[in-house]
Amino acid sequence: MRVELPVGAFIAAFLVLVPLPWHWRARNVPTLSIIIWLFFCNLSSAINTIIWAGNVKIVAPVWCDIVTKLQIGATMALPACCLCLCIRLERISAIREANATACKRRQRVFFDLFMCWGLPAIHMALHYIVQGHRFDIVEDFGCRASIYSSVQALLLVWILPLLTSFLTLVYAAFALVHFFRRRISFSKHLQESASALTASRYLRLMAMAIIQMFWGVLLISINIWFTCKNGLRPWTGWADIHFNFSRIGLFPTIIIPEYVVHWTSFIWWTIPISSLLFFAFFSFGEEAMKEYRACWRAFKRIFTRRKSSTKENSIVISLGNVNGMERTNTPTIVLELKSQLTPRSEAETISAFSSYSDCLPSLGHHAV
Repeated sequence: MRVELPVGAFIAAFLVLVPLPWHWRARNVPTLSIIIWLFFCNLSSAINTIIWAGNVKIVAPVWCDIVTKLQIGATMALPACCLCLCIRLERISAIREANATACKRRQRVFFDLFMCWGLPAIHMALHYIVQGHRFDIVEDFGCRASIYSSVQALLLVWILPLLTSFLTLVYAAFALVHFFRRRISFSKHLQESASALTASRYLRLMAMAIIQMFWGVLLISINIWFTCKNGLRPWTGWADIHFNFSRIGLFPTIIIPEYVVHWTSFIWWTIPISSLLFFAFFSFGEEAMKEYRACWRAFKRIFTRRKSSTKENSIVISLGNVNGMERTNTPTIVLELKSQLTPRSEAETISAFSSYSDCLPSLGHHAV
């Protein structure tokens, strides 16, 4: 078993969730969608490597049906999410967002939802056209989507995400041009746009989208090259392409050429790497560090309060168990004990008690 595969995927799935509360507060649909897609892709990849470690047994066919469609959807979803993000950043930098009405904002949310979720669903459905059989199982890596290598497969599976990535880079270029033109008064423009963004957050979002798109264009281009390097198969008709569709391809590593195994491993690691890039951009900013420190202070206050409460309870119990003392005298002794508390210790107790309510909102008030 390749232990590094599930460990790496589980770590990436956890790290990508770290910025989730901040983006949830900002109701940023594209970044929330990126988080959800990356989380489920990492989680499914980790489970795959555990189930099919050292074997190619057909043990969970329905699971593979779901996971392979998720893989195809993610190919389109991540470029589409970055496109929505760059469109929004371009609108903010061009000051069109400042004059947006409530109706326009709702339309923008619906557009983002369609691009981040509706378009990948359509992409999953179109994959069936070039799906030669049910799916493949590769030893140590698990389920892989089946694609009939043809011109139609290039157009439906790879070219659409590639065009989306190029369109994302175009909007990113426009956004950067607007930003540099208005860089002096840009903070004022962000406030007028009713956005939770600051100039630093804006630049981080822009940098993340651009780097993710360059990374995505590189991966899609390599996939196209790998698909075409042995030549494309002719399209011989729907019935012939989907003949014996329920077949499941089984590929033990012993029969796979070594370079193909290395290539499969590289493709597998692209999702954890994308997750780490996302985490790096949104989890080490100035605002994120402030939230970490606030959460740590709240945790220490809660721990101090619990420790003080435990100590006071132990004193009360010991007083109630004094030899020769009646139970009815215990409340009087407790009252006397409380009346002897110094003002400072009582204030500390009240402060520690009230600090519990600070824990929930302490994750932050702004999202990137």
